[in-house]
Amino acid sequence: MKTIFETDSDFFCNIQAPCFQVLSQEETELVSASKTQVLFRKGDTLTKQGTFSSYVLFIIDGLVKQYIEGDNNKNFNLRIIKPGEFIGLSSVFSKNLISYSSVSLTDSRAFLIEKETIEKVVKQNGTFGFNIIKRSYDQNINLFETMGNVLFKQMNGRLADTLLYINDLKTDNPDIFQLLSRKDIADFAGISTESTVKILKTLEKEAVISLVEKDILIIDKNRLEKISKNG
Repeated sequence: MKTIFETDSDFFCNIQAPCFQVLSQEETELVSASKTQVLFRKGDTLTKQGTFSSYVLFIIDGLVKQYIEGDNNKNFNLRIIKPGEFIGLSSVFSKNLISYSSVSLTDSRAFLIEKETIEKVVKQNGTFGFNIIKRSYDQNINLFETMGNVLFKQMNGRLADTLLYINDLKTDNPDIFQLLSRKDIADFAGISTESTVKILKTLEKEAVISLVEKDILIIDKNRLEKISKNG
């Protein structure tokens, strides 16, 4: 992790994301005064589950993997966080502890914004507060859907869900599969790495996907969607 200063060539001047455009001049200055710009190298930890946090992260660029840590080094991947998204919003509304871990899949820049500042702006700016609450709500909906898939679908269906989810990110990130190990993919589906490798090979044999080194190409998306639905 490296702090980026205004004199650095990769310094990002302003928070230009749509959610910040609704702030007044005073609120913008408040947020700007309480933020620190940081560069996370690929593999750096952004948040650690169970630790205290006094700030919220806003991703400027790069990709971040969000996951829950379990016992015996078992993890469950929740989602891939893209530019323009927050990390740690839950600490603003509830306890100060971070509920999940996150690690940078690529070199990523982020703003670290003091939690108290976000809380203050949410209270005094209704539009900004609504946007923040909606983001948190959308994340909860995605979490419920993920839990339902893990609880009620067989391994083939869960892996199909994972492949479709990651493939949707390919438009903006063509090398997304290459950033993930087979264990990462398994942890998204909630199955073992061995089962993941076996199912991937079966799907390739059935011409549903093509495995090109670490990359995964979806050949028959309709069939993969049927596996997801019936899984």
